[in-house]
Amino acid sequence: MNSIREKAAWSVGGFRIVPLVVLLLTTGGSLIISSVTLDRIVAPATLGIGVAIVLGAVLLFQGFFLVQPNQAQVLVFLGRYVGSVREPGFYWTLPLLIQQRLISLRVRNFNSEKLKVNDAQGSPIEIAAVVVWRVVDSAKAIFDVESYSEFVAIQSETAIRSLASRYSYDIYDLETQSLRGNPDEVADVLKHEVQTRLEVAGVEVVDARITHLAYAPEIAQAMLRRQQAVAVIAAKERIVEGAMGMVEMALHRLSEQRVVDLDEERKAAMVNNLLVALVSESATQPIINTGTLYT
Repeated sequence: MNSIREKAAWSVGGFRIVPLVVLLLTTGGSLIISSVTLDRIVAPATLGIGVAIVLGAVLLFQGFFLVQPNQAQVLVFLGRYVGSVREPGFYWTLPLLIQQRLISLRVRNFNSEKLKVNDAQGSPIEIAAVVVWRVVDSAKAIFDVESYSEFVAIQSETAIRSLASRYSYDIYDLETQSLRGNPDEVADVLKHEVQTRLEVAGVEVVDARITHLAYAPEIAQAMLRRQQAVAVIAAKERIVEGAMGMVEMALHRLSEQRVVDLDEERKAAMVNNLLVALVSESATQPIINTGTLYT
């Protein structure tokens, strides 16, 4: 396939040609009217000249076209792309031989449907995204793909499916990215993925974001319980890790400042009591040792 890039087309301001068209119409109309009053010999020639001038004016009129802001007019000469006009205004170009195709350069949104995909762990999930895009190369959008709007829709959904299959829905490993845990990073990856696929259509992706993310209904309850269990385990690990650090710090300071001398058995008992007090989910009841009472 021959890739086509946008280039500027030849055109002139339409208001420069308007006086010529008006002059031709006036002149041609006057000759046609005057041919009625001439004799039979001169009248046919005058009528023919008048009609030819009027037809020339009508032909020139076909070359006028408008370009609104954030639009482009694509011009084709005998099946060959000759250029595009992007600046807004009133223009004129070669009539009849030029085929004009208008294309919008405005920013658009594509909202995908809820897609059912398996994530990196094989769990079925529902995912949807919005892609903000615009045409930046009118020639590519018109000639390199059949329908650039449909191309954007299909390729965006393909990119969303590809993204979902490479990431897990959720994970509690801080070094691993997930769809739920790293929305900004995932959005950047999605934008790059869609941009790569839409490059051939002359489309620029302004932004891409996930708008819907959930487990599939058939496993939603089971995965919710699993998610809660994983969260509890992760929280317990943090609590135990913090408690161990606090116990170690307490023993080290008692030994360093020589507040009390503890043998191994008393150290073990102290460690046990501190861990119970720090890790327990319910409030602990302290037992105060005031010493031994002798009678």
